[in-house]
Amino acid sequence: MKIGTVSVGGKLATKVMGIINASPESFYKGSVRTGKQEIAAAARQMQQEGVHIIDIGAMSTAPYLETMIPVEEETRRMKQAIKAVKNACDLPISVDTPRSAVADEAVAAGADAINDVTGLKYDSKMADVVAKAGVPVIAGAYSRTRTTGRLAGTLAALKESIVIAKKFSIKDVIIDPSIGFFRHEGKNQFFTKMTDMPWYARDIAVLSRLDSLSALKKPVCVSVSRKSFIGHLLNLQTEDRLIPSIICEAIAVLNGASIVRTHNVRETLQALTMLQLLNP
Repeated sequence: MKIGTVSVGGKLATKVMGIINASPESFYKGSVRTGKQEIAAAARQMQQEGVHIIDIGAMSTAPYLETMIPVEEETRRMKQAIKAVKNACDLPISVDTPRSAVADEAVAAGADAINDVTGLKYDSKMADVVAKAGVPVIAGAYSRTRTTGRLAGTLAALKESIVIAKKFSIKDVIIDPSIGFFRHEGKNQFFTKMTDMPWYARDIAVLSRLDSLSALKKPVCVSVSRKSFIGHLLNLQTEDRLIPSIICEAIAVLNGASIVRTHNVRETLQALTMLQLLNP
């Protein structure tokens, strides 16, 4: 399948998706770009570094943060960021939002894919918006009810999203195991409640067994960059999590990831290029 002009999945080389957050509340401040000029500069730099896709977020969905903003503000941020990126480069754009109204406006502004951490489940209108837009969806593993942190819970959540997509005739679905979004508790509605294992143990287990998602026969997108499980395990602040992030991304690729979503475009591309040279 394609996101804009970029083909993903199958035996194709892993694609790198660079993160631009137009949301000052996002957990990694190094990814935050709120002004038009700095958003454009970030997009140009990513293109020069060789990124394949840019992912724009306009409201953080980190489970451990209070980040809800009015839908009008998320839409304003998103549209401004899309315009800035499109004026700065010709890369495909995915938009990270769980809200259908924002997704609808983003597609009208030129977005090429919708990245929904709730897998079409938080907003009942999201599937219809994606279907009518005819764009791919990145469906995160998410359950409205408590589930297990074991791999079975992730697979079940993703299967539900695939069924929803099929019902609405959405043909291009990319799945995301939602590293960081299975928690004992949270401060918003965008995480999955699970209590049978520590949240950081769940993230490690899913990442190490990522190849099991191949049973769903969909391209896999993985976002592990600077995530909280790394900070918890190694006692590191977000700005100090680069090296373990790169290791996790390499493991994800070895285990079948088709897309790596990252804050660290240059370093990730260098690491994955070397990985491909050593493991063709």
